[in-house]
Parts: sequence; structure tokens; C-alpha cells
Amino acid sequence: MNNSDLADHLSSATGSSKADAKKIVDTVFAAIADAAAKGEEISLNGFGKFKVKASAEREGRNPSTGATITIAASKKLTFTPAKAVKDKLNG
Repeated sequence: MNNSDLADHLSSATGSSKADAKKIVDTVFAAIADAAAKGEEISLNGFGKFKVKASAEREGRNPSTGATITIAASKKLTFTPAKAVKDKLNG
């Protein structure tokens, strides 16, 4: 499922236009991305939590040459599903 599929599903479930549903989907994802960029935790009851995790700078190896390289510190967005979602997946 992609953004358009989600907008189509939302449109048919609510009786709204596909254009309005697409705007809603885009707005929701933009709000999640903005909150994550600020380092906030996004908790959606019954669905799960999005958290920003930081990884420290570390050393790695170039697989072709074997030379040691420094891998820069970065942040990543993780998702932990709620129990209801886990139950649907497994059951």
C-alpha cells in the first residue's frame, strides 16, 4: 500500500473526494515528519510509536580495500507497533 492507495481507501471509507483524502494523508505524514525532526516521540494509540534514535560516530571498514573509515553519527526513525497491531499480524 502506498500514499495513493491509502488516500483511495480513506476517500471510500469517509465519502470524501480523493483530492481531500490525499491532502489529509499528506498532512498527517508531514506532521509526523516535522515532530520527528524536532526529536519528539509520536504515539498513535492502537497503532504504535515512532521514536528518533541517535547512533554515535563509529569506525568501519571499506569492504573492497579493508581501509578503516569513520562512519558519521546519524539519527534514524524507528517504529514500535502497538499490541493491537501485533495481535492482528500474528493472529
